[in-house]
Amino acid sequence: MDLIASTDVLAAACKRLARHPFVTVDTEFHRETTFWPQLCVVQVASDEEALVIDALSPEIDLSPFFELMADESVVKVFHAARQDVETIWNLAKIIPKPMFDTQVAAMVCGYGDQASYGELVQSICRVSLDKSSRFTDWARRPLAKAQVDYAIADVTHLRDIYRALLVKLEKSGRLAWLEDEMKVLTSPDTYEQHPERAWERFKNRVRKPRDLAVMMELAAWRENEAQTRDVPRSRVLKDDALVEIALAAPRSPEALANLRAFPRGMERAKASADILAAVERGLARDPKTLPKIERERKGSRGSAATVELLKVLLRQVCDQSGVDAKMIATVDDLEMIAADDRADIAALKGWRRKLFGALALELKRGRLALTVEDGKVVTLEWRDAEEPEREAAAGRSEASLGRRDVAAGGH
Repeated sequence: MDLIASTDVLAAACKRLARHPFVTVDTEFHRETTFWPQLCVVQVASDEEALVIDALSPEIDLSPFFELMADESVVKVFHAARQDVETIWNLAKIIPKPMFDTQVAAMVCGYGDQASYGELVQSICRVSLDKSSRFTDWARRPLAKAQVDYAIADVTHLRDIYRALLVKLEKSGRLAWLEDEMKVLTSPDTYEQHPERAWERFKNRVRKPRDLAVMMELAAWRENEAQTRDVPRSRVLKDDALVEIALAAPRSPEALANLRAFPRGMERAKASADILAAVERGLARDPKTLPKIERERKGSRGSAATVELLKVLLRQVCDQSGVDAKMIATVDDLEMIAADDRADIAALKGWRRKLFGALALELKRGRLALTVEDGKVVTLEWRDAEEPEREAAAGRSEASLGRRDVAAGGH
């Protein structure tokens, strides 16, 4: 176990690590008081060694580590990779490729929704982690031995978890499923901060075009301020205040001060003029240029019943395949399927369509039925839409439904 605090030692270590087919990676960072994550520690392990890199050491340049992350001959294994990758992207504009996220893989393999690292260590490695350093101050120096040991454990057990999940994915034919999911995590668009899109976080809280126009300007202003000052968004202006301003559209410091959520005294600060300017820009927008606001879907009783049936089908598919429901379809997805056979959603594409989407459409079209056998929901498929009538004419009592088993694999 080594603590690396200099560039020369890091370069030599990364050269050794690059000889292996995969490395496990984790980061420790702070962002409680900043907009951008502050990288404090990096942990990396191969089959032969495990290292902790002091990212705050004045004698270290992390370039060798970033070069390792960019080396496409080495698989980078993370658990819940998004924030780790965001940190690396912000510092070096590099996205580790190829990437394997054990949390996503665990969901595909039937370990439930967003299984924690500790849960996988317990389940796969049969080890209980020491969590005493979980909420430690990673920016404080020197690092204590307990902190280093904790950091090391985050990448050493990850090696065994990776191997176990990889075997499961290969045996079940689902490795391609994971590769589809990694496309989002390896896309720069996932990590780039776009102030002009900051309003999307509030799209369900504005309904009128005027409110939307003002929100778009306000949210963009706040995002720019937070990034420029490197402070959390809430330090600039809290969400509730932002929404209240968008809905009220005040046009004077006095009107701002009268808003309940607006910070007392802030109407006298420079930010007050910036906020009022953003309101004016929003009010001046041409409504025809605004993005379409998605209205809350109010389906008929029939569509509501269809959604309920789709929920039962989804649960049946999940129980049989071992894949967590959130990996396959959300309630919004089910509502969209009920409303539109060609809805542009993930549940009707790729492996999700093979596993669930195609069945959902068959159920909606009346070519698939749900029943209960031995206390479990099973699906039944019509062999021929006309056959029940022929059977009735022939005096048969047996229904023309054929049991359909949902494939548990990716074939």
